Amino acid sequence: MEVKKKGVASYLQEYGAFLALIFLVIGISIVSPEFRTGNNFLSLLRQSSINGLIAFGMTGVILTGGIDLSVGSVLALSTALCAGMISSGLSAGLSIILALAIGTLLGVISGLLITKGRLQPFIATLITMTIYRGLTMIYTDGKPISNLGDHFILKFAGKGNLFGIPVPVLILLCIFLLFAFLLTQTTFGRKVYAIGSNAQCAQLAGVNINKTKIILYGISGLMASISGIILLSRLNSAQPTLGSGYELDAIASVALGGTSMNGGRGKIQGTLIGVLIIAVLNNGLNILGVSSYYQDVVKGLVILLAVLADRKR
Repeated sequence: MEVKKKGVASYLQEYGAFLALIFLVIGISIVSPEFRTGNNFLSLLRQSSINGLIAFGMTGVILTGGIDLSVGSVLALSTALCAGMISSGLSAGLSIILALAIGTLLGVISGLLITKGRLQPFIATLITMTIYRGLTMIYTDGKPISNLGDHFILKFAGKGNLFGIPVPVLILLCIFLLFAFLLTQTTFGRKVYAIGSNAQCAQLAGVNINKTKIILYGISGLMASISGIILLSRLNSAQPTLGSGYELDAIASVALGGTSMNGGRGKIQGTLIGVLIIAVLNNGLNILGVSSYYQDVVKGLVILLAVLADRKR
C-alpha cells in the first residue's frame, strides 16, 4: 500500500501541472462558452507566445540557481531602439537584427555582473532592470515611438499567419524544440543542470561555470528582445513602459512548470505548461470580466502554491 502512495505522489509531481491545466480549461469552458471558441484559443496562444519566449530564457537561468529580473526592461529598451532605428530610416530587417543583438548584449552584461562582479543574481538583475528601464525612458523621452510605416517583415512577425497558425505561435514552438534539444541532448544542457545541482562538483568536473552562466543570461536577453519584436509588430508602436511586470509572469510560469527555484531540476516542457496555465488564467479572467487587480492576486497565489509545492518536493 505504501508503494502505491509513493507512486501516486510521484505521478502527481510529474504531471500535476498538466492536470491542473486540463481542469482549468474545462472549468472555464463550462462557465464561459466564449472561452472555448477556436478564435479565442488562437488568440490565447498568440498572447502566450510573449510570456513563453521570456519564460524559456528564464528557465535556463533558474536551472543554474539564478534569476533574471531585468527581462522586462531588456524587452522595453531593445524594442524602443528597434523602433527608433526603423523610424530614422534604417531597414526593418537590419533594425530587428540589431535589436536582437542589443538584447543579447544586455543579458550578457547581467551575466558579467553576476560572474565577474560576484553579485547575487537578484541584486545584479535588479540593478540592470532599473538602469535599462531608465535608459528606455531617456531614449524615448517617456513617449511612445510610433508611425513605423508598413514593413512586411515587421508586420509578419506579430500579425502574420502561416497555414492558419499565428506566426508568434510557430516561433514559440520552434524555440521550444530548440530549448528541449539544447537542455536534454547536448553537453551544454548537462552543464546547466550540473551547475544548479552542485556548482562545486560541476567546477571540479571541469565545467566553466562563469561562461555557462554568461551564455544563459545572454540567451535570456535574446528571448526578451524576440518577445519585444513580436509586441512591436502587434502594436506598431514602442511604449516606454512596455514589458513592465513581465518578469513576474515568466517566473510564475517556470515555477508552475515544476522547475526548482534552487536550480538543478526542471524541464522546458513544464515551463510550456506553466505558460499555458498563466495564459488561460489571464484569458479566462478577462472573459469573465474579473478586474485586473484581482487577477494580480490570483497570479500571486498561484506563484505561492507553486513555490510551496517545490519546497515540499
